[in-house]
Amino acid sequence: MLANGLSRRHFLATSSTLAAVIAAESFPQFTRADEHKSVNVRMQNDIGTLDPNTMSNDAEGNTLASVMPSLAQFDLKGDKIGWRPSPYVSNLGVSDDGLRISFTLKPGFQWTNGNGELSAEDVKYTFERAKKGDWAVTWTALDHVEVADNYSGALVLKFPFEPFWMTTLAPYSGVVISKKATEAVEGKYTTEIPATCGPYVYHWTPKTKIVFTRNPDWKGSASDFDQINYIDIDDTKAAELAYEAGELDITQITPATAVRYKSSPPANSKVRVAGYPKYMWMGMNTQHPKLADIRVRQAIQHAVDVDSILTAAYSGLAKRAYGFATPGEIGRRETTKIDFDPEKSRALLKAAGVTGLELELRTLSLQDRMAAAQIIQANLQDIGITVKIVPEESGAFWDMGQEAKGNQWKDLQLWLMRFGSVPDPYDQSQWFVKDQIGKWNWERWSDPEFEDLFKKGMTEKDPAKRNDIYIRMQEIMDDTGAYVWIANEPIIFVHRDWLAPDITPNGDLELTNFKRV
Repeated sequence: MLANGLSRRHFLATSSTLAAVIAAESFPQFTRADEHKSVNVRMQNDIGTLDPNTMSNDAEGNTLASVMPSLAQFDLKGDKIGWRPSPYVSNLGVSDDGLRISFTLKPGFQWTNGNGELSAEDVKYTFERAKKGDWAVTWTALDHVEVADNYSGALVLKFPFEPFWMTTLAPYSGVVISKKATEAVEGKYTTEIPATCGPYVYHWTPKTKIVFTRNPDWKGSASDFDQINYIDIDDTKAAELAYEAGELDITQITPATAVRYKSSPPANSKVRVAGYPKYMWMGMNTQHPKLADIRVRQAIQHAVDVDSILTAAYSGLAKRAYGFATPGEIGRRETTKIDFDPEKSRALLKAAGVTGLELELRTLSLQDRMAAAQIIQANLQDIGITVKIVPEESGAFWDMGQEAKGNQWKDLQLWLMRFGSVPDPYDQSQWFVKDQIGKWNWERWSDPEFEDLFKKGMTEKDPAKRNDIYIRMQEIMDDTGAYVWIANEPIIFVHRDWLAPDITPNGDLELTNFKRV
């Protein structure tokens, strides 16, 4: 989910319309031939590091994927999300016991700056180094890497861990760095990668752009574009204006803009929904005196009109959430037994002997979140519950349920929460286990069956059985009465019709796979 504050989980950018216009007018100008040999792409965040051990935002990850090798990549098969071997390997597979992931690199891929050929020693150095980095938790399952020869070896795991592909190898945490070049800078670097090995090399101008140009030593398949201009535009509205002015060829847009483009799209453009990787819900503190009776929580569950929220807050562009598993993933549900039934809510409150209940609903002060909160407020008023909406700024909001941040968790009643993650239900479900109470399990419940299933989901290799495990885990969460699942928010892009971009479901841009059509 990215609840630890790193940018894979939460991004918030605001600015005035005037500032957006000024920013749009100040973007660097690029020209291109009619053949579209270059492409201008919006970069949402400036880079601070290109070390995979410390990277923290999408721009850094997209850059690494353009200039560095890996063993695996995300893969889309219809509407399903999985993984595939990268172009750098000829073999990648797992042993029957799930404890060894063997790999064979293709020969001939050269590191820049005279640092030799990509080798199995580079893989060993990179992944064992990663166990000591900022993302070490992602590598918990790895014990060590064995090297058989210059091109082949095996990742040896401490225990079978089926999510390893989706949480560790396919994301940008799985890029490989040069052992020789990194040791030459004493193992530390930030924005100047000591050696790259990809279709492109890069030049970064801080707070302005990254320019990718062809790597003359590249031996793999050639990318379609001679140059990719990755232009730093922090604000989404400013980026939309830049696109409409012809200064960008692709940018992420807001749902509101996507609705406007349906009726009046920019010329020669296409709108594309990349995926729905975020899951939003209203949570309830099961240990708060006002919500300790499960009948009260169940009454709230049945009182919320989720379909109205999707229409009002997301203009109908979001998909309905039915749990933590997002569209395209194993464990994704398409229904839930919690229906919109105010009469059932009133009966539950009556059975609990509760009247005149007053509650607080806390939320980030964002437009979509406030719209959702206001609908929930009206829904609960209809069954006799008075709700006070309490907007919070980002810093205060993310501290609310953490015991290490103070005692505010004791006063939490209702809140709107959204997490995002890599596309595997293990990554989403890990925040709701018993050990997360006082950290990110703000609902503050635990269940022995849930704990057991969580462990089984890590080791089960059969996709159908894994699917059943995560379906059942979400049913258990429903039965706590602590969740009203609301939305899987879309990530939406607009791009020129001559461009076929490769975009992962969570909005990452595979720049080297962009095609000219």
